[in-house]
Amino acid sequence: MAGTITDVAGIRVGHATDVEAITGCTAVVFTEGAHAGWAPPGFATGTRKADVFRETHLNETIHGLVFAGGSDYGLDAAGGAMRCLEEQRIGFDVGVSVVPIVPTAILFDLGIGDPNRRPDGQTGYQACQRATDGVVDEGCVGAGTGATVGNLFGLDRATKTGLGIASVDSPYGPIGALAVVNAFGDVVDPDTGEILAGLRDETGEGFISTEEQIRQGVLRQGFGGRGTNTTLWVVATEVELDRSELTRLARMADQALVRTHSPAHGTFDGDIGIAISTRQQPSNVDLNHIARFAQDALMSAIRRAVTKATSLGGVPCAAELPS
Repeated sequence: MAGTITDVAGIRVGHATDVEAITGCTAVVFTEGAHAGWAPPGFATGTRKADVFRETHLNETIHGLVFAGGSDYGLDAAGGAMRCLEEQRIGFDVGVSVVPIVPTAILFDLGIGDPNRRPDGQTGYQACQRATDGVVDEGCVGAGTGATVGNLFGLDRATKTGLGIASVDSPYGPIGALAVVNAFGDVVDPDTGEILAGLRDETGEGFISTEEQIRQGVLRQGFGGRGTNTTLWVVATEVELDRSELTRLARMADQALVRTHSPAHGTFDGDIGIAISTRQQPSNVDLNHIARFAQDALMSAIRRAVTKATSLGGVPCAAELPS
């Protein structure tokens, strides 16, 4: 059985899910604060407070992350998460109050559900309030509620995916990962290349390769604005790493997307990856070593985002297609 990102000490995760509108948000809370670095290979990322990831930024500690649906409207969820953390006195102490530092990233899911109902401050508050350090729901929950893959021909031939969580054991303690898989292309087995979820064929019952269609000159049909597909992910360790080291770790862990997404990081994807250290253990590690475990955890989380998904909004999940 796969572990969970909450196996990493100092992490809680919670969701707020709107099944009717097919959207939601996920909050990752760092009870003692955390250091963070990022890899934003996407061409049209949507973020709030991402400036904290800059090497020159004064503040190196963050107190939470929010991943949300709703496109740029979903950035409003950050305010609610901040309010919840403030009530718990989790944040940067400024004397008269605390200021939680909560970077936020969004994905586009307006096409599958009700485009007029998006995550807002109350949604972010609920996700943060529900955060637990125990077992966390996966599949079509939180930010993964409206996630799909295989979008070359739009939702009519896409496959439903969601949010996956995993952890792996390492000599440096557990390495955890959380991924919301809303990619333009297909999700494939990294070892065999088999399509696990993606572009469905004309019958709707099997898969065809998005990459092969592109090689044949097939262009995206219907609404094809850049940034309408995004995979958001975080990997976490207890090893004490600084922002510079975590930035490098995020870039190396991103190889998990290169191995599982086909194609990866195209102009239609707004991918963002974040690496976290909860600083529970002294640093005595080669990043090249720890990155291998981070990649394994992230690949497992991506697979679980596929296998834990259920059909929603008329888009079938892979588990419900003919074998």
